[in-house]
Amino acid sequence: MKIISWNVNGIRAAEKKGLYDFLLYKKPDVLCLQETKAKQDNFKQKKLDGKNIFLSPGKYNSYWSSAEKKGYSGVVSYTKEEPLSFKNLDDKEGRIVMTEFKKFYLFNVYFPNGKMSSARLKYKMKFYSDFLSLIKRYEKKKPVIFCGDVNTAHKEIDLTHPKANEDISGFLPKERKWIDKVIESGYIDAFRLFNKKPNNYTWWSVRTSSRSKNIGWRVDYFFVSEKLKKNIKSCKHLTKVMGSDHCPISLELKF
Repeated sequence: MKIISWNVNGIRAAEKKGLYDFLLYKKPDVLCLQETKAKQDNFKQKKLDGKNIFLSPGKYNSYWSSAEKKGYSGVVSYTKEEPLSFKNLDDKEGRIVMTEFKKFYLFNVYFPNGKMSSARLKYKMKFYSDFLSLIKRYEKKKPVIFCGDVNTAHKEIDLTHPKANEDISGFLPKERKWIDKVIESGYIDAFRLFNKKPNNYTWWSVRTSSRSKNIGWRVDYFFVSEKLKKNIKSCKHLTKVMGSDHCPISLELKF
């Protein structure tokens, strides 16, 4: 089973930059997109048997969470297999969609950015705390996988200039400690199972042309329940894929 997660920084922009070609080439079983900046009813959709189906380049079921604010936030999960259940878990800012499969729950999440103000940082930390409590409740039933833009680099090797950013939201000690808590709670940072080297990033500032210089941050993750460790076959950054200031990340599982 292949799951791909990608902060597309606008799904309509990504569509124009080759999102369909990417889908056709990679053929994921599940595609989790963040920062869609769109509502389900204003994006290309057709209905088949009463269900919303993403038709190009094949049939995908789609599950949306959109922000109340126009052109802001939002996530969508596309699945080849119809999930057992799904939930939109954030109606206001459109940040969480849960899809349930036979072996696990999958959470597609766009975590808040705390750089704008102290109020947004406070909101981000509460979101972190509430989300960890949420998945712990689900974990009692079956294993949990969550993916998306976490908006925090965990370790010093996860960004190019750690010292210069240690007082900036996205690398604050309390943000990084939350990721420690996630791992202590029994979730594996899947990418680090396979690659423990520095200079592996998923986001680069477009204002400074930093991608060509690989001056970046690793802020996009797959966290997988320890119960599924033996099922994890690979986790990669698809850094050659353009179309956003983030690159896609992929997780492959075998059951």
